[in-house]
Amino acid sequence: MGIKFNPDRQVVDIVKEGLKRTGGYCPCIREKSEDTKCMCKQFREQIKDPDFEGFCHCMLYYKSKD
Repeated sequence: MGIKFNPDRQVVDIVKEGLKRTGGYCPCIREKSEDTKCMCKQFREQIKDPDFEGFCHCMLYYKSKD
């Protein structure tokens, strides 16, 4: 299993700028709670799933199975 940034540098830069503006909360979700703090709860749960491979909600991170 590996977690990497999105290979599209433009997406990474845009999301990181959004994280700065929101104080570390997912810029794609309006609610600010511990569940939406980056890495958000949704992606942390996806990471635990051995069958999941893909991007987090905001496309910043990618989880691969290998």
